[in-house]
Amino acid sequence: MDFKIKKGFDIKLAGKPATDVIEIVAPETVAMFPLEFAGFRQRLKVSEGDSVLRGSELMEDKANQAFKLRAPAGGKVTEVVRGARRFVEKIVITVDPNAKAEQFQKFAVDQMTSIESSVILDQLTTTGYLSYIRQRPFSDMADVAAKPKSIFVNAMNTGLFLADTETVTSSDPTAFQAGIDLMTCLTEGKVHLCVGKNAGNTLNGVGNVTRHTFEGPHPAGNSSIHIDRVDPMSPTDIVWTVKAVDLVYIGRLFLDGTLPDTRIVSLGGPSVKTDKQSHYRVSAGADLTPLFDERISDCENRIINGDVFSGTCGVSHLAFHQSAITVIPVDRERHMLGWTMPGFRQFSLSRLFASSWLPRNLPWNLGTSMHGEERAMVLSGNYDKVMPLNILVDYLVRAVLANDTDEAISLGILETAPEDFALCDFICPSKIEVQEIIRDGLNQIKEEGI
Repeated sequence: MDFKIKKGFDIKLAGKPATDVIEIVAPETVAMFPLEFAGFRQRLKVSEGDSVLRGSELMEDKANQAFKLRAPAGGKVTEVVRGARRFVEKIVITVDPNAKAEQFQKFAVDQMTSIESSVILDQLTTTGYLSYIRQRPFSDMADVAAKPKSIFVNAMNTGLFLADTETVTSSDPTAFQAGIDLMTCLTEGKVHLCVGKNAGNTLNGVGNVTRHTFEGPHPAGNSSIHIDRVDPMSPTDIVWTVKAVDLVYIGRLFLDGTLPDTRIVSLGGPSVKTDKQSHYRVSAGADLTPLFDERISDCENRIINGDVFSGTCGVSHLAFHQSAITVIPVDRERHMLGWTMPGFRQFSLSRLFASSWLPRNLPWNLGTSMHGEERAMVLSGNYDKVMPLNILVDYLVRAVLANDTDEAISLGILETAPEDFALCDFICPSKIEVQEIIRDGLNQIKEEGI
C-alpha cells in the first residue's frame, strides 16, 4: 500500500552524508555502554585485566539473567568506568587483532524460515541483540513472553542524517533477507516492511514480507506513523518494531554464529568537512577518535550520537544502537534586539523572520543555540502543525505534567514514542523538552499499569 503524509517538516540542514562507504582502520580500543540499555540491572562479570573474546560475556541483567551484554571485540579489559551510585558507565577493551570469537548457533540460509521462535529469542537474548527489537506500547525492549500481532520493519527513518537504509542493506543483502525471515518466525501475523518512495533495489527486492510505501516530510519515517496507518493498535495490542539496518546485524549473527565485528555509520552535519560527509564502516564499539581526525572543522563543536532531533551528546566510542554521528557548531552568538530584527538569515518555521518568506535553495548551517530559554507553556496549536498522528499534543503534554495518566491514555500516548515529538521540541516557542515529558509519562503509566 502507498501512504502520503502531509503534516510534518523537513529541515534542510547542511552536511548531508554521501552514500559511499569508506573503510576505517581497526581501532586500538572498543567500548560497551551499559547505561544505553534502559532498565538493565547490572551484574558485572569481568574485571580490569581480564582477557575476553569477541562475544565474551561482560555483564548480565540481574532481573533477567538470560540477557547478556557481550564484548564487541577480543582483547584485554583495561578500564571499567563507574558513575553515580557506582553504576558501570563504560567498559573499555584494548583490542587484540589475533583474538578469536565466541561461537553461537549457526544456521544456513534455507533454514531461516523454519527455526523455532524460542531458539531465535534465546540467541537474541544471550547476545544482547534482543534490544534491537522494540515493543509497543512503551517502546521498550521486546518481551520474549509476549506474542506480537505484527512486526514492523522500518526501512525509511526520516530523521536527519541517520544511516541510509539502502546503503547498509545493500552492503549485505543476504543477511538482510535472513533477518526478515527470522522476524516471520516470531509472529503469527504479518511482517510489514515500510520503505520510502525512492527505495532501492535491495529494499524492493526483499521477499517474505508485506511492503508499504510512505512519502512525506519528517516524521513520516517513524514507526508510530507506520503502525497508525497500516495496522492501528488497541491498548491491549502488542506490536514489535525493528530498524532495517539492525536486521542486517541480526541476520549476520545467525548466518555466521559470531557477533558481527563491523558496522556502517553515517557522519554528517555542518561541522563535518564537505568531502568527508559520508558513510563509514567501523569496528563495533570502536574508538571514534580516528574517525573524527581531519574530518571535523576546528571550531567548537557538539558531537551527537544519532540525529539532531533525538540524539544524545558525548561520543567517545560507537554505541551499540548507534547508526549515525552528527556534528554541529556550538553557537554562542548573541543577536542584537533578537526577534525584533527582520532576520533575513535566521531560520524560522513560524514565519516570524523575513527569511521564512523568501525563497532559499541553500541548506541551513544551524548550531546549538536555542534562541531563548524555557518559559511558560502557551497554548499555541503549533505542535499540531507537525504531528501527523491524531493527537492533541498541547493537551497530552499538560495531562502528563499533571500526572493524569488516565487522561494521557485517552489522548493517545500509548500509540506514540518520544521520538514522535522531536519536531514539537524543535518548534516549541516555550523551549519545552516535549520528548522528555512524554518519556516520563510512558514510564509512569508502565509503573502504574494500563
